Amino acid sequence: MRLFVCLLALGGVALFLLGLQLELKSLCLLSKPLPMIALLLWLRSAPPSAYRRWIGSGLLLSLVGDLLLEWPADLFVFGLGAFLLAHLAYLVAYLGACRRPAPFALLLAGLVAGGMFALLASAGLGALLLPVAVYSLAIGCMLWRALARLGTAGSARSNWLAAGGALLFVLSDSLIGLNRFVAPFEGARYAIILSYWLGQWGIAASVLALQPSRPRPAAATVLPASPRP
Repeated sequence: MRLFVCLLALGGVALFLLGLQLELKSLCLLSKPLPMIALLLWLRSAPPSAYRRWIGSGLLLSLVGDLLLEWPADLFVFGLGAFLLAHLAYLVAYLGACRRPAPFALLLAGLVAGGMFALLASAGLGALLLPVAVYSLAIGCMLWRALARLGTAGSARSNWLAAGGALLFVLSDSLIGLNRFVAPFEGARYAIILSYWLGQWGIAASVLALQPSRPRPAAATVLPASPRP
């Protein structure tokens, strides 16, 4: 099963990048969901929990957003809505894992999300000003709660994977905004999709990292032979 999931993800990545290179929109549309489907299948190997359920919901919503953004018609606003719900699902997952205030993490997330929104707004968003403002608030909150997990009790590996995945997801969203509203740049789609997939992998991997390690079998105790009477 793991081999199939790995091949599905890598095959989807390779086909999508090939579609970008050859400008084959149909190939991009068909291959883009494959890595996310692979992550959803991989997630099923983790024990059931509220954290897994919310992360799985976020991955599924992201899959819907992928299709909406890649669709030939301009469905950007609907894709934005799907990813907004995905960020909210991740936010709920992270809140369930940690609820400490973490003011430094809040400041950092606020600077990242607020700074990006200010830059996009200065470029002129028109009717999208309010939707982008709400979206920026959501990703800022999601990033805050992901960073708040760092240094807390529990699985340090899971915490770092969640925080790293959230940062990469925010980076991907920021690159979309810069490329669409500020200044298109060469290689944007490659940078956007690769940071997005790596971010989603980190978020999904944070669920698997919570699995308790198997206890090592206790060494057999050898009792000294009792002396014969």
